[in-house]
Amino acid sequence: MKVPKVLQSLPDPDAKLLLRAGKVNTYARREVLVHEGDVADSFHIVLDGRAAVQVTTPAGERAIVNILGPDDHFGEVSLLGRDDPRRTASIVALEAVRTLSIPAGVFRDLRDRNPRLEHLVSGILARRVDELSAQVVEAMYDSLERRVVRRLSGLATIYRASSPEVTIPLTQDELSQLVGGTRPSVNQVLRRLADDGLIEVRRGRILVHDVAALEKVAD
Repeated sequence: MKVPKVLQSLPDPDAKLLLRAGKVNTYARREVLVHEGDVADSFHIVLDGRAAVQVTTPAGERAIVNILGPDDHFGEVSLLGRDDPRRTASIVALEAVRTLSIPAGVFRDLRDRNPRLEHLVSGILARRVDELSAQVVEAMYDSLERRVVRRLSGLATIYRASSPEVTIPLTQDELSQLVGGTRPSVNQVLRRLADDGLIEVRRGRILVHDVAALEKVAD
């Protein structure tokens, strides 16, 4: 197996040790990979497919806060060394997904012998904090229209294939959760983008006709 991007900074023997300890998991569309609140005992690297990160809101509802694609990862909390760590979100497959799960104990044992792994774990956690901080700033200071455009641009990159058009298989409700807006307000933004010829809204998916133009608007 090719060494995943997140492990490529490690010496080859250490990276291969983690790969040998890992297990490849396959999930069908809409299957839950991990549940929020479960014991966090493994670190997952997405090999193929896309998955949604879902959290429980204070009102008890489910909300999507991020989309993961190949080379993304989750389960960083399992690497902190806390007693009885718990998953902070559920991960749900949006399509067929494969992950490589590595037991947290293997990371901890290797970290005791190799300080370089400590640096890797610290970097993983720091990047996650940076991502969350950026999301908070975006939610507080960016307009809804800008959040929708930037999120669509990011999703177009995740789902981009060889064709100039990109299909994002999310409903308007799911997109509304991602940008922190109401469905009617998000629908108004989508209509304006559709009128400009950038996108097309269909049942259960959004077609991006011009990714480059959308990226310019997002900037």
